[in-house]
Amino acid sequence: MSVMNKNVFRQIALRQEVRDYLRNVYTNKELVSELGEDEAERVFASLMSCVFHPPSFTCLRASTHLFPIQDVQHRLEQHLAQQPGRDCYGDSVPTPIFRHPLLPDVLLLPVSGPRDVRMQSSEVTVGAQCGCAVLRGAHVFAPGVLSTPKFMKVGDVVSVFSDVEGRCTRGAKEFQGKKVFLGNGVCVMDRSDIFCTEGPIRGVAIRMNEAIYESPSFDGVLPTELFLQNLPSVVVGHVLGPRPGERILDMCAAPGGKTTHMAALMGNQGVLVALDKIKSKVEKIRQNSHTLQLDCIKAYCHDSIQAVQSGKTQEPFTDVPPFPEESFDRVLLDAPCSGLGQRPNMAVTWSVKEVCSYPPLQRKLFTAAVRLLKKGGVMVYSTCTVTLAENEEQVAWALKTFPCLTLEPQEPHLGSPGMLGAALSHDQLLLLQRFRPELAWGGARDGHAPENLLLKASTDTIGFFIAKFIKR
Repeated sequence: MSVMNKNVFRQIALRQEVRDYLRNVYTNKELVSELGEDEAERVFASLMSCVFHPPSFTCLRASTHLFPIQDVQHRLEQHLAQQPGRDCYGDSVPTPIFRHPLLPDVLLLPVSGPRDVRMQSSEVTVGAQCGCAVLRGAHVFAPGVLSTPKFMKVGDVVSVFSDVEGRCTRGAKEFQGKKVFLGNGVCVMDRSDIFCTEGPIRGVAIRMNEAIYESPSFDGVLPTELFLQNLPSVVVGHVLGPRPGERILDMCAAPGGKTTHMAALMGNQGVLVALDKIKSKVEKIRQNSHTLQLDCIKAYCHDSIQAVQSGKTQEPFTDVPPFPEESFDRVLLDAPCSGLGQRPNMAVTWSVKEVCSYPPLQRKLFTAAVRLLKKGGVMVYSTCTVTLAENEEQVAWALKTFPCLTLEPQEPHLGSPGMLGAALSHDQLLLLQRFRPELAWGGARDGHAPENLLLKASTDTIGFFIAKFIKR
């Protein structure tokens, strides 16, 4: 049975109240006045579709502080030659690698799909998080498997589906709920091994060989040379512009991609303090720092809202929190957010109340960031969401609350200007950078036209927002 139909070109599953909330964001008075109601509705519908699917490119950040990018590209080509992609006829083809023309440390691999894949009679259901990883090229790991056929064994060919609404019981033998077809794979574990009672099982359970979206798997590939990272997240590091010898603060640092990137950009010279509230995430940052040989990073488990020293007497600076006011040359606040720009994202189960719970937290973190930033210092605020309340409205609030802050131009500027609806001026919106994949979304990608895909590398990304300030 072919799946080139509405089962592939779906929209993200949301509660109706959340869908209505987002529709109001994308059809606000300012936008409708500028675009017209029909065009605003079309853009909103495009957003609902595109976030369900992966971006057009897999973005890999090269460790250019350790290796020339041409050497990394050569070794990646050698690796990919051992796992070639397949064209629309199922024939093996080499996976092309492109360098981004404006980001000197980025390699791009085109993602093709959705492909015409025929379903098998045996079905395996995985969780939504696992399903999203499969859409971006991953194999199916055992912890993500929810249901399998009763007698599934090594070597069986199965169709893999994602449970969209989180209703499949782990260990089930079948699932009839709402699900999305991800492609076909070959089992490398028996059912009894996946659901064993002796403890959590690890490793690949199903090796995908016919995925709806064709993209290489990067589990453990060239770990000291490549870091899998969304393109807008790489842009953030370049926009902040860390320099050797500076003091940098990454306030909400996990999982550490931006942290290690900034450390590499500053030549591993200076101090980069990375904070996060969750101990296991801080340990992951330390592991990544060690792998990438970046010893300027000092990672601590600490709430960044409490990162400023209290009391009238300020202790001298050390790299251990809390810190005196005006301690850092540059501060990155990649704020906790509703994450509605992440791709692929098949379903969000949150309520409007949960979606709207982030701005107060973001403002507390923002206040601490301004206090910790030196005069003349640079601050970057970013999120991976699409709401006005967490993006442009936060900028409007910040400019009103902190007269010492001014918006600054961003380099590179690959995204669109800020979105209308927060009463910011035209000039202010031009200084913001909002990655809007809904404007580039066109559905199927032609794997035989890499030059056309390359044009989309900076636009068909995750949804993302960046604002850059200087403290006067």
